[in-house]
Amino acid sequence: MKIIIGISGASGSIFGIRLLEILKDLNGVETHLVVSKWGQQTLEYETDFSISEIRELADYSYSQSEMGAAISSGSFLTDGMIIAPCSMRTVAAIANGISENLIHRAADVIIKENRKLVLLPREAPLSQIHLENLLKLSKLGVIILPPDPAFYNKPKSIEDIVNHIALKSCDQFNIKIDIGNRWDGDMKYKNKKSIS
Repeated sequence: MKIIIGISGASGSIFGIRLLEILKDLNGVETHLVVSKWGQQTLEYETDFSISEIRELADYSYSQSEMGAAISSGSFLTDGMIIAPCSMRTVAAIANGISENLIHRAADVIIKENRKLVLLPREAPLSQIHLENLLKLSKLGVIILPPDPAFYNKPKSIEDIVNHIALKSCDQFNIKIDIGNRWDGDMKYKNKKSIS
């Protein structure tokens, strides 16, 4: 399996980093990484990782300006792409077929080749423009997976929340990982406390 991971300039680069960590440990999964210029600045601001450490997590890594990279062509076979996080600029570029960098171009290829594209869009609140672009992509079959936390799994840390989003992202490619609690249908109240 070959999966492209894009990390754009929105807040939440830890989602893309965690995906790379998980996929690195799986046999039979090859990762191709592109980090945008603003993605690099954001991840270095938000995390303790350097760009070189992030690139080492991937099997292959490309510059955002490397428009002749393997992943820029439909003849290079992949199983799909995850952009985590996905900025609204990236959403707009993909939705309108504007390939300003390799993340945009790779996503454009994924769409035209009818492969799986998963976006983890990060912005709040969402404007009508954002929503229209996301809806346009959804109608094309793109999976819109906002990195919203779940609380039924009783997260105890930011890591638990990040792992849950990574788990949901991997589910889209039928990659089964065991890094968090899944919903089991048990609705019994346990240690119910008031939040007031």
